[in-house]
Amino acid sequence: MKHINNFINGEWVEPVNGSYMDVYEPATGDVYCRLAASGKEDVDQAVSAAKNAFPEWADTSKEKRSEILKEIANGIEAELHQLASLESRDNGKPVWLAKSVDIPRAVTNFHVFADAILKFEGEVYTSKEFGENTIHLDPLGVVGCISPWNLPLYLFSWKIAPAIAAGNCVVGKPSELTPYTANELSRICKDAGLPNGVLNIVHGEGKSAGAAITEHPDVKAVSFTGGTETGKSISAVAAPAFKKLSLELGGKNPNIIFADCDFEKMMDTTLKSSFSNQGQICLCGSRIMVEKPIYESFKKEFRSRTKKLQVGDPTDDNSNLGAVVSKDHSEKILKYIDLARQEGGNILEGGKKAKVNGRCENGWFIQPTIIEGLDEKCRTNQEEIFGPVVTIMPFESEEEAVRLANATPYGLSASVWTENDEKGQRMAKKIDAGVVWLNCWMVRDLRTPFGGMKQSGLGREGGKEALRFFTEAKNVCRK
Repeated sequence: MKHINNFINGEWVEPVNGSYMDVYEPATGDVYCRLAASGKEDVDQAVSAAKNAFPEWADTSKEKRSEILKEIANGIEAELHQLASLESRDNGKPVWLAKSVDIPRAVTNFHVFADAILKFEGEVYTSKEFGENTIHLDPLGVVGCISPWNLPLYLFSWKIAPAIAAGNCVVGKPSELTPYTANELSRICKDAGLPNGVLNIVHGEGKSAGAAITEHPDVKAVSFTGGTETGKSISAVAAPAFKKLSLELGGKNPNIIFADCDFEKMMDTTLKSSFSNQGQICLCGSRIMVEKPIYESFKKEFRSRTKKLQVGDPTDDNSNLGAVVSKDHSEKILKYIDLARQEGGNILEGGKKAKVNGRCENGWFIQPTIIEGLDEKCRTNQEEIFGPVVTIMPFESEEEAVRLANATPYGLSASVWTENDEKGQRMAKKIDAGVVWLNCWMVRDLRTPFGGMKQSGLGREGGKEALRFFTEAKNVCRK
């Protein structure tokens, strides 16, 4: 059975404690590899390697760094099919989804920051009174990048690419549930000519390896994507040490549908925004609000289309949904569905485990689920479920739609459907969300800032915002 080891200073090394943990294939429920269960000693080794590599990497020209990032992108693209299969096996998502979204986005991440770093420069201010003030944007040193299980390579690369582009050295930790493509990325980076120690990957649980990265005094910044409670724990450790923090956390995103929308376009996109990746995307629209004049027609059509979704083997191109990531997560989602029933919700579709025959008969599959009849204050509409579960509710006015949209502690994203652009812009201004999509969903220009409000996070990623996060501004004044 395959053993995945840490990648430190350009080599794959066993964990110091010699301990390994099981990694499961969600679609079958079987153990398919063993993962290094790392701790503080392993993180110490990785940080030391990163520190040693930093001076030379920081002095490497932007042009050379850009060239290496492009080689990494090319290496990922060359192995798209293999990486997509591994991502599917690791995560449970359909192979076709990984081929069309996850792996291409990882390629794009490296290309985007390879280009962005060439244009990333500080300002120069001159005056007779104050002389010449030049703003230098210097890399921080060693940074920690901790990524989640739902979009493993997609989000890991989203952090690593800007960090190394800006001249930092990285100690990264992918989710222990989905480590395989991160391991492959280390090989691709080495083959692309990334110097030893610039990227180090330490595997293991968040409470051990992840905590050790956050706590390490030589780690100058931490970029984390994951659950809000974990984000709070990281902040409690990192903030008193004055580390820079970027936290992309949970969401309970509203999908607001007005009667004057393009109904067909809205229906097609809403189905995707509800159930893509088994609803395991922080940007999924899990609270659907529909203006009363079209509520019943929406409900009828949405139920009809949801019924037609096929839950099945991720290797089957006909499967719309695959497996959720783990047994524990499956049980969590099903408990929330039971909670919805207790709160008075009516399960219109789904609400149960999905039966998949053949090799997947022991996998963790859940039917796409629609729930009606709950108010905005219930736990089902307040807490992030992170599965193929949505609630629907009617509204009568813009004011009510805004109130419902903002009625959670989260503020990550929102979608608004209306053919009236003025109305859409009014809604966008009033909704508490870092991203508001008008008549679309998941459209991402990677040059734009991304992040959430309230308990959905801290800071912004993307384009110049990411490069600013991974650098420190220094003013050099000459008179």
